[in-house]
Amino acid sequence: MAESEMSVRSSRELHTILLGRSALREPAQIEAELDRHWDRLHQGLCYYKPPSSSSAGKVKEDKDVAQPLKDFGLRISKLLCLDEHQSVQLLQCYLQEDYRGTRDSLKVVFKDERQSQSLLLKVADYYYEERMCLLRCVLLLLTYFQDERHPYRAEYSNCVNKLEKDLVSKYKSQFENLFKAEAPTWETHGNLMTERQVSHWFLQCLREQSLLLEIIFLYYAYFEMSPSDLLSFTKMFKEQGFGLRQTNRHLVDKSMDALVDRIGYFSSLILVEGMDIDFLHKCALEDCTEQHQFSSAADVIKGMDQLLLTFGDIPHHGPVLLAWVLLRHTLRPEESSPVIRRIGNTALQLEVFKYISTMLKGLGVSGNNVTAITAKMCIYGLLSFVVTSFEEESLQTGGQATQCSHLIDAACEVLSAPNLAEVFWEMKPNMGLGMILDSAVGMFPHKIGPLLQLLTALLSNKSTVKKVYNFLDKMSYYTQVYKHKPNDIISKDDETLWRRQTPKLLYPLGTGQTNLWMPQGVLGQVMIGGEQGYVVRWDHSYSSWTLFTCEVEMLLHVVSTADVISHCVRVKPILDLVHKFISTDWTVSDCLLPLTSRIYMLLQRLTSVINPPVDVIASCVNCLSVLAARMPGKVWSSLHHTGFLPFASNPLTIMAQCLSAEGMKAGNYGNLLVQIEQPRGEYAVTIAFLRLVTTLVKGQLGSTQNKGLIPCVLLVLKEMLPTYHKWRYNTYGVRERIGCLILELIHAILNLSPEGEDQGSTPTLQSLCIYSLANTEAGQAVVNIMGVGVDTIDVVLAAQPSSSEGPGQILIQTVKLAFSVTNNVIRLKPPSDVVSPLEQALTQHGGHGNNLIVVLAKYIYHKHDPALPRLAIQLLKRLATVAPMSVYACLGNDAAAIRDAFLTRLQSKTEDMRIKVMILEFLTVAVETQPGLIELFLNLEVKDGKEGSKEFLLGEWSCLHVVLDLIDSKQQGRYWCPPMLHKAALAFLLALWQDRRDSAISVLRTKDRFWENLTTPLFATLTPPSDTTEACVLETCAFVMKIIGLEIYYVVSGSLEQSLKDGLQKFANARRYEYWSQYVKSLVCHVAEMEEEGVGSLAETQMLISAWRMLLILSTTHSDVMQLSEDSTKLKLFMDVLDGTKAALTIPMSVPCLRLGSMMATLLLILLKQWRSVVATAPDILSPLSLILESVLQADQQMMERTKAKIFSALISVLQIQGLNGGDISQLPQLLLCVCETVKDEALALIDSTRHMSQMGEVLEDEDSMETDSFRSPQKDQRDGVCVLALHLAKELCRSDEDGEHWVSVLRKVPVLPSVLSAVEISLRSKHNLYFTEAALHLLLTLARTPQGAAAVAGAGIIQTICLPLLSVYEGSSNGASQSFSRKSQDSACWPGVYRLCMSLMESLLKTLRYNFINEALDFVGVHQERILQCLNAVRTVQSLACLDEADHTVGFLLQLSSFCKEWQFHLPKLLRDVQVNLCYLCQTCTYLLHSKKMLHHYLQAKNGEALPPGPLPRTQRAPQTPSKEAAGGGEREEAEQKALLAVQCSLLKILSKTLATLQHFTPDCCQILLDQSMDLAEYRTLFVLSFTTPAFDPDVAPSFGTLLATINVALSMLGEIEKKKEPVSVSIASLASSEEIQALKSLLMFTMENCFYVLISQAVRCLKDPSILPRDKQRLKQELSSELSTLLSSLSRHFRRGSPSSPASSMLPSTQNKPPTPGSKASHEGQEPFIQLVQAFVRLVQR
Repeated sequence: MAESEMSVRSSRELHTILLGRSALREPAQIEAELDRHWDRLHQGLCYYKPPSSSSAGKVKEDKDVAQPLKDFGLRISKLLCLDEHQSVQLLQCYLQEDYRGTRDSLKVVFKDERQSQSLLLKVADYYYEERMCLLRCVLLLLTYFQDERHPYRAEYSNCVNKLEKDLVSKYKSQFENLFKAEAPTWETHGNLMTERQVSHWFLQCLREQSLLLEIIFLYYAYFEMSPSDLLSFTKMFKEQGFGLRQTNRHLVDKSMDALVDRIGYFSSLILVEGMDIDFLHKCALEDCTEQHQFSSAADVIKGMDQLLLTFGDIPHHGPVLLAWVLLRHTLRPEESSPVIRRIGNTALQLEVFKYISTMLKGLGVSGNNVTAITAKMCIYGLLSFVVTSFEEESLQTGGQATQCSHLIDAACEVLSAPNLAEVFWEMKPNMGLGMILDSAVGMFPHKIGPLLQLLTALLSNKSTVKKVYNFLDKMSYYTQVYKHKPNDIISKDDETLWRRQTPKLLYPLGTGQTNLWMPQGVLGQVMIGGEQGYVVRWDHSYSSWTLFTCEVEMLLHVVSTADVISHCVRVKPILDLVHKFISTDWTVSDCLLPLTSRIYMLLQRLTSVINPPVDVIASCVNCLSVLAARMPGKVWSSLHHTGFLPFASNPLTIMAQCLSAEGMKAGNYGNLLVQIEQPRGEYAVTIAFLRLVTTLVKGQLGSTQNKGLIPCVLLVLKEMLPTYHKWRYNTYGVRERIGCLILELIHAILNLSPEGEDQGSTPTLQSLCIYSLANTEAGQAVVNIMGVGVDTIDVVLAAQPSSSEGPGQILIQTVKLAFSVTNNVIRLKPPSDVVSPLEQALTQHGGHGNNLIVVLAKYIYHKHDPALPRLAIQLLKRLATVAPMSVYACLGNDAAAIRDAFLTRLQSKTEDMRIKVMILEFLTVAVETQPGLIELFLNLEVKDGKEGSKEFLLGEWSCLHVVLDLIDSKQQGRYWCPPMLHKAALAFLLALWQDRRDSAISVLRTKDRFWENLTTPLFATLTPPSDTTEACVLETCAFVMKIIGLEIYYVVSGSLEQSLKDGLQKFANARRYEYWSQYVKSLVCHVAEMEEEGVGSLAETQMLISAWRMLLILSTTHSDVMQLSEDSTKLKLFMDVLDGTKAALTIPMSVPCLRLGSMMATLLLILLKQWRSVVATAPDILSPLSLILESVLQADQQMMERTKAKIFSALISVLQIQGLNGGDISQLPQLLLCVCETVKDEALALIDSTRHMSQMGEVLEDEDSMETDSFRSPQKDQRDGVCVLALHLAKELCRSDEDGEHWVSVLRKVPVLPSVLSAVEISLRSKHNLYFTEAALHLLLTLARTPQGAAAVAGAGIIQTICLPLLSVYEGSSNGASQSFSRKSQDSACWPGVYRLCMSLMESLLKTLRYNFINEALDFVGVHQERILQCLNAVRTVQSLACLDEADHTVGFLLQLSSFCKEWQFHLPKLLRDVQVNLCYLCQTCTYLLHSKKMLHHYLQAKNGEALPPGPLPRTQRAPQTPSKEAAGGGEREEAEQKALLAVQCSLLKILSKTLATLQHFTPDCCQILLDQSMDLAEYRTLFVLSFTTPAFDPDVAPSFGTLLATINVALSMLGEIEKKKEPVSVSIASLASSEEIQALKSLLMFTMENCFYVLISQAVRCLKDPSILPRDKQRLKQELSSELSTLLSSLSRHFRRGSPSSPASSMLPSTQNKPPTPGSKASHEGQEPFIQLVQAFVRLVQR
């Protein structure tokens, strides 16, 4: 990049550093800077040398500087007459700091004559500024080196002590050189030295003279001047005419007058300061005048006398002459009285006191201008001594009154310096300025002004307030003027003493009003008497405060008469005094109530007269502003009735009415502005009005009063802001002040906290402001203010004499406010599709680069006030985010130059940190929203490499250089990289990662030590949260974690940089996971503990927790990369998360805690799911989770909806992983109670919302209601909704509660079942709330396992809930079996699933409750018979898993019901018959499908694409006929298909086994039919026809004995298949299923065979015994069975000899051991299986 840090520091940069506005803020750093540049300060302007050949030679030899720079440096040297080497340095500094182009453009500029000339002139301006800054540095040191409050006092003091010796002599000679210097000409300085440049040079010359004198004056304020120096200074100033006799005075124009005056003021002050009047006064008091340095300098005195006798033609001489008179009068009064008198008269003729007040005003108005304060101290000494030494009369030549008022003006100016008022009150009253006060008291209240003017000046702080108040409260003289002697007076003969004969009221006011009373017998001294009239001072004690009240009353009385003007003159000082009183010490306001309460009436009366007294009105409004700061409501309500403020005549309701100002009146103020102030060009009332309204707004009145302020604000927005810059102004600087005040008002409104009232249609102050600025010309006015631009500000700053105060500062403040206002308007503006005029004005592309974006960006060049560029960038940042435009395009040709300026400031080690942070924040936003701009700043260059490969390098002007420097671990903690800046750099990097800027990331990640530097913050040890941690440190760590997380997530683990892997390894080895886990936990706990006081860094805390959460979630999937594999570590991390969650969520009233808790709960849930093995070993998790749940249920429900769901979900997971054994069983009742309460409340809410939706008619009818779940209620029914999860948790708890005791007790306490059942019923009827219904049924199903639970469910009316409403779940779907069955995957929630659950529930209840539930079960079967029969038939046509699942559930239910054949036969005989037939057909279908695998495969492919599980293939297609080309792909596909086939086979087998078990109940008991001869056969129907053909797939072929035999055969062959696993079959059952599954399958097959044999034997014996069957058929039956069964038996025995399983595992099916003949599961291995023995017995029977 460019010359990063100049070896030579520019004077401007030095000045900025010394002011403390740079990054160097430590005293030691300031001291180092002063030591380095001490010599420069010492030399002053001599530091800049004239050209010399040796220097030119040096420049030529310098190899480090480019030739074009050298050449240009020589041109600079010629123009400025400056040393060549310094010229080159100056050029380098200029290019670094002020050049506004790019480095590349320089080459062109140097070659082009016109461009190089303009560059030369700019360098000249820079050089002039440098000289000024050098002097300002010295001035700064002298200003503060004795100020104890200044942070760098000691450093400044050391430096001043070093400079002290010959500073003045050097600076004095420089001053002489300047005022004697010949003006440059084009002959001497080159042809660029035009008239304009010469004028510029001379202006600079005057500015330097003024600054040099200011430095000398400040120096002598602290150090003594010798008499000889005084003489030489006097001679010099006389020669120079106190600035008026410049060598080049022909060049002085009007604009330079202020500077020339300033030179005169300082010349005069230096001479007065040199006479050391303060010390002289002290000597005179102590009578030791010989100690004064002038007492022994007779020759100097003589010389001075001669010199001063020639003075008197210039006003600046006045103070010098006056001081000299004092000096001579005090030191040698006898010697030179005529000289003294002559000099003294000259001083008075020069109107010295008037000059003094003008001078002090000219030097500075604000209270913090140290030069002005020093001048006041100097003059204070002079005035005090003058007034003490001479009679007041002798000081009054000319008009006595005017001279007296000038003296008082001067005294007031002087006393405005801080601390002087206190000094005054501590002095004796007859000393110094106290005598002026005495004389003013002598004329009070005849002349009210002088005394009050003085006392107002004497109010400086709270201690003086009391003194002034008491002083006025106890007056002892009352002075009156009479034209003629009154009648009620007795006087002495010589008319010097009068006495009152009668008491007298002093004011002609009505009875009952405040008045002053002068009693009888009071004596009065006649001060002046005679023909002209009498001045009498009455010896009468009274309180002036009463007098003031009377004066105000009098003004109110005479307001419409001719006397109003004279009365206003008397009342204005009173109001100004009151204003100063209450603004200095508010506590006095109660005592001043008689006055302050009359101000409102005064305002009302005075503003309504024809020619209102503007100054008095302004004073009134100023007083009200101060009052409004403390009691806005009171002031507002009183003001409201005066008619002064603008008001609305009808109520404001809509924005349009407000903006049109319809029905609004401007009030007396509005009329005054238009009729008086604008024509006159004086705006005292306007300034006061703006302050008052701003104060009222800031007073946070309340919505109604704020609405009352709308007309005032509207007047400002409509009538003032758009036009104020066009008004007439008499005084320079008032326009800027009014602009600043208007923006302060708007700024205050925009910063109001949103009002509590409903943000309805009625406009609020804020919404009105936002709308006006966005859509009316008020906004354009603000845009114009921002568009002032950096150049104009520089010009205004350069023109003002003082660098610390003036119009420039007000302009800067106004522009800053405009930035802030615009930023807030854009931030607060309600979103809309239409672009507002304000946004248009901000973002429009103007030609020639004059659009606002460029102007804003160019504020980066402003160096005076660091806040200005900062706020400009902040606004740019806001615009880059919200406005639809490219900042890069707006910048046009200036883009690269502006980027260079941004980066130069970002790079500078001394730059103010906040600007750097703001630049980085702007770039961070630009990453996402401004692609062009960020490419410009990243400045990546493509590396020359192979074709097509894109490798990038950092360009010279890339912002990444700086960012990499900032994150360098070696830089941390240095002054130029504070934590805030480090954080901003990391935020920028994070933005690159989040936005996936691959080119930049690829460069960064391969940089040397990048990952090491980046991760450094994670290895630091932070202070515990209880101590105050810098919030930005938390953010820094959060950003690092996020960047690492994104890198790990996006980059394949193999491609991660080795250094990052090493870093992560180091992280794990250093036990940092444990550290951070502990830290995050303690952070959350700290927030929870500090909940009362509130935590400042909440946002940063959330950010850190979020980042940590991201890392941990990543570690669950990328544990290998992140080196987080130890279970002990994981357990520690998990428990910390749990503790943190508990700490945050157990404070249910704190919103911040709940937010943090919610974040932690998410993490907890994910870890629970991912780290099951770790959680299984954890200590009790249930207890804390139960506590959390109880607390969360008390918190604000709307906010905690998601968190509740997370906690329920976590509890479910814990119960599944740990069961109840992890926790104490005593937790269960309380937890159950919580959950049941929630379920009940949620169910009731669901009922309401579902009803509401049904009424609203929002239910959209669904065409295929079996397929899809129709419209869902948005707020309640979600798969992870609170209600659904609570039901699932209740189910898990129910499952954990083995004996169901706790459940029963909770069900008694909480009416949970009725509310759930009601909700289920309404959900089924309206076909809403699928997830809820499903979860509720699962819960009921679990409850129904235990007898008490089942009884409770049945007792709560389950059959009424389910039986009929369930119809609406499947009715309305198209007829035809195959369509009405879902082909959805059976796992996803769907209404058919609900139907299946209802079936299971019925089955479970019937199984548990037996006869107690048979009637309900039969009702259910009766209602749903169609669906049941349809379902049994459907297996033949739809083999989807969902359909098979439903068949399985249906058969399971029928199996339970079949135990109650007799009841069934009695109630539903026809249905029983239908079911029996359908079951037989189902048996046939299953057998056929199991027997014919190919057929089944074909069916699955043809009909049920979705039935296959989503394996590696996107979708199952028909199997390829030819061998697949990609063998591997084909293999996978085949395996997937085989798995799907196996799943369907297993389902079919289950259905088959249950079907046979059911049929077993419909056929006679084997033992009974074999042994009992007298059995009634009519009770049992024949189920199978007498045929032995293999089962067909045709519904017309009836099920036969062949079907049963085929079933046994299929089962046997499948058993055989399972056994064949040793053979190398391509895909066998064994290879697809686990050993447990295989074991289960074997048992199922055995169970099927058993039941099949049973049904076969039973049915066969039934046929053999049936008399209606022909003997021939019976014989055939015997033969067939004998041969078939013998074959089967031999196969079976072979099978058993190989060690096949014993009789089936009854665990798979609920009802296997109901009938005694079925052998139990504990079959013996000795001998043969019992059921084989049974079959053998039957075969023997048949063969008989």
